[in-house]
Amino acid sequence: MEIISIDELHDKVQQMGGNDLILDVRSPEEFSAGHIEGSQNTPHEEVGSIAEDLKVYDNIYVHCKMGGRAKMASESLINAGLDNIVCVGNGGMERWMQMGWPVEK
Repeated sequence: MEIISIDELHDKVQQMGGNDLILDVRSPEEFSAGHIEGSQNTPHEEVGSIAEDLKVYDNIYVHCKMGGRAKMASESLINAGLDNIVCVGNGGMERWMQMGWPVEK
């Protein structure tokens, strides 16, 4: 499993293609308080139910608040047969917001 930092994700956002997805695996409440523009929210314990839908993407960047839930969700998706998972396991939305990077609400 490829693991990147939230800083690396921030650097990639501008170059992402239409077939890349940022998957935010925090709770719906956390997501609505602020998230990365264009990201999709599915809580980490529910990602297995959307695994089939995610196979169409080139890359799926899985992130959470700090990295722990992203790792669990990434492992779940890899175990479901996906090979397009990139885990944002070093930092998360907490650092994104500390850095003052843009968020949608």
